[in-house]
Amino acid sequence: MPAVWPVEAGVGVDDSRSAPATSAGLSEEEAARRLTAYGPNALPAEPRTPVWRRVLQQLRDPLILVLLVAAALTIATYDLADTAVILLVITVNTVVGVVQEVRAERAVAALAATSAPSARVVRDGEERSVAAAEVIPGDVVLLAEGDIVPADGDVLDAALLLLDESSLTGESVPVEKAPGEDRSRGTVSAGTVVVRGRGRVVISATGARSALGRIASLLGTAPGPTPLQRRLVGFGRVLAAVTVALCALVLALGLVRGQPVELMIVAAISLAVAAVPESLPAVVTLALALGARRMAERQAIVRRLPAVETLGSVTVLATDKTGTLTEGRMAVEELWTPLGEATVTGAGYAPDGHVLRGGRTVSAPDAPDLAALLRAAMLCNDAALEAPTEGGTEWRALGDPTEAALLTAGARFGLDRAALDRELPRVEEMPFDSGRKSMTTVHQWPDGGVHVVCKGAPEAVLRPEVLTDGPDVRTRAAARAEDMARRGYRVLAVAAGDPKKRRERPGTWESGLRLLGLIGILDPPRRASAATVASCRQAGIAPVLITGDHPLTARAVAERLGIAVAGDEVATGEQLRQGSAGALMKVRVFARTTPEQKLDIVQAWRGAGHVVAMTGDGVNDGPALRRADIGVAMGRRGTEVARQAAELVLADDDLSTVVAAVEEGRRVYANVRRFLLYALTGGTAEILVMLLGPFLGMPLPLLPAQILWINLLTHGLPGVALGAEPVEPGVMHHPPRPPEQSVLGAGLWPRILAMGAFVAAVTLVTGVWARETGRPWQSMIFLILGATQLGVALGSRARPGSLTNPFLLAAVGAALSLQAAGVYLPPLQALLGTEPLPLTDLVIVCGVSGLGHVVMRLQARLFPERPPRVGAQTPVRTSP
Repeated sequence: MPAVWPVEAGVGVDDSRSAPATSAGLSEEEAARRLTAYGPNALPAEPRTPVWRRVLQQLRDPLILVLLVAAALTIATYDLADTAVILLVITVNTVVGVVQEVRAERAVAALAATSAPSARVVRDGEERSVAAAEVIPGDVVLLAEGDIVPADGDVLDAALLLLDESSLTGESVPVEKAPGEDRSRGTVSAGTVVVRGRGRVVISATGARSALGRIASLLGTAPGPTPLQRRLVGFGRVLAAVTVALCALVLALGLVRGQPVELMIVAAISLAVAAVPESLPAVVTLALALGARRMAERQAIVRRLPAVETLGSVTVLATDKTGTLTEGRMAVEELWTPLGEATVTGAGYAPDGHVLRGGRTVSAPDAPDLAALLRAAMLCNDAALEAPTEGGTEWRALGDPTEAALLTAGARFGLDRAALDRELPRVEEMPFDSGRKSMTTVHQWPDGGVHVVCKGAPEAVLRPEVLTDGPDVRTRAAARAEDMARRGYRVLAVAAGDPKKRRERPGTWESGLRLLGLIGILDPPRRASAATVASCRQAGIAPVLITGDHPLTARAVAERLGIAVAGDEVATGEQLRQGSAGALMKVRVFARTTPEQKLDIVQAWRGAGHVVAMTGDGVNDGPALRRADIGVAMGRRGTEVARQAAELVLADDDLSTVVAAVEEGRRVYANVRRFLLYALTGGTAEILVMLLGPFLGMPLPLLPAQILWINLLTHGLPGVALGAEPVEPGVMHHPPRPPEQSVLGAGLWPRILAMGAFVAAVTLVTGVWARETGRPWQSMIFLILGATQLGVALGSRARPGSLTNPFLLAAVGAALSLQAAGVYLPPLQALLGTEPLPLTDLVIVCGVSGLGHVVMRLQARLFPERPPRVGAQTPVRTSP
């Protein structure tokens, strides 16, 4: 199996003003170097690793080292044919591993877009455009709508400046920026996006001292070995010790019986080579490569082959919220007016959708109260919607995503923004102010009258100073607003009025208005998210939500998707900092978390013995993606930091692909165990035949060349073909294997010993009978031992009786033909020391060999593999 070594993230920017090295162990220069020369959201891979280094990394796998030793032994015994086979397996395994890594890196690079290739700065009193990497502390940077902030800075002045900070904080609601004493409002961070307005900032930190740099410094931890790698390392050690001991016993018994020393040494070495399943790396690589190909067809890029199997072992799926479980965009879902309520359907910013009241679609003539509410929300609005460009499919929001959501809701109700603006052109306005928490616009009727619209936070609008409605209306509205907020909605109250005369002082506009209603806005869950969570639970995987968003919002999304139920605890970052969050393993929702705390949560689950998959798309998810057993990044919406930290990249951002990946991983692991059952059954049978044969009157049951020939045919193509077996039915209906379980656990060892003993018994009984009746007993043993093992291979299929893996049928057919050729072709007779069998004896051999398939199928029916128990406690494992 190919060894896995991390592809380092980062490159490019050097900042001599770096902060001290972080606790992750990176130096100042290293942390700064990890930032990109193409902008804060792009973090391309380091310069390409030389091919020779990649090859060495593949050859460092323990099982490959065992094969190299086996190759040296075969060279020492002049067994050039088997040497060639072993070297071919090593070569194919290495080439596939290297090619997959290079191909995946190229695919990820194709996803990467230069987020902020340039920035507008003022230097020496002149405005100029420079590469984002060239921005230095002290530069004054001009920001406009759509720009990505190139570095951390302090706001000098701003006009309606609104930034999307979700990639850094996980907060889905944009944040207003303005100069002042409020640190959170008066500063901007690298990697955030301007969604509205304009401003000037003076750069205060770049490189390792920026927010992005501090997060990049947390990426220093290299991923450890995968669960399968850990299992195979332990298996390799046990196998090597047992094989050496048994082969030494065969050597000693032969010498005691007076066999030639040279012959017994060669026989012992041949038996050792036969006992080692040298096709195992090829089987694992083939299974992983097929899994990676299937994943690519599902728009998932596997950056490192072992990641496919790791997903099959996952016990915890830790996921970000914004852009991962949710669409990453705001949407109106609930409407309330004093006359009733309604819901809005549809996805994204497209006008496709409906407004439902009482379960039926309504429009403006059917619901005048809803029409007035949405008309006002569209008038008091500075955003715009952009239709899909040629070849595109998605509508885009220009401006504040919350206001864009209001426009979308109005369009789904059948209102036309352009027609409204023509009918009621805006003549005055009071822009949104975080102190007032409201925005007011004044529009002119065709007859000269004015229409005032105010929208804002409920606590700012539902006041007697603003509304003319009675206390009962305001009380009902306040209660409904509180209920909506408790369910995770961002709530806007909308009021309007038609004063008889135009007021000269703007401060007087927000009075004498009538409440039109409330609007509940949420970053809605993706359509596939609920099904994905349900599938994970069915497969025994515990879903966990980790977000930087508000606790109420996190709880609402978690309950809606089935991650948590009403009453479940929500732990916040502040509780984690104070140590008052309790046992982290019992919490399913974490809110207001920092990148460092996400890291701690993932490590806590891993330290408790779980295999953790982490999904995310933001810069703030990067460290946790790297620390998890497997990181899964969003390809479209995801930042390059997240993509480089992950082992699996979802090119279409479809979280349901994770479930398919888990199924692929379980298929890989099942096929590895299937191959081990088959290969070790043969190895056990060969050793037993060589050990027991002399006690039954057969001094040397098999010659060294015959052992190696059987090994070549059985462990070659048929063994590799088992790695292509399809997934077993119902594999996603039971929990994953416990991480600490041996690859031969769950009853596989007894099955190997039982089948090995059966194959050996059949072979020895036939050999004794043939010897007593004067038949060519050694040739019959040679044929039966090989053909019976091939029958076991056919009996090991995941779906017997089908044509789902024709490669295995062809491989077994070819191996049987070559086994027979070893007895009937004169050149092979001379090489192997065999003699032809009469037709009667050949029929007997074929009939006896078929028992391997029959008994294997009976064993599978009578003693099926035990699936893991649901809810089994996973013991603590030591961190690799």
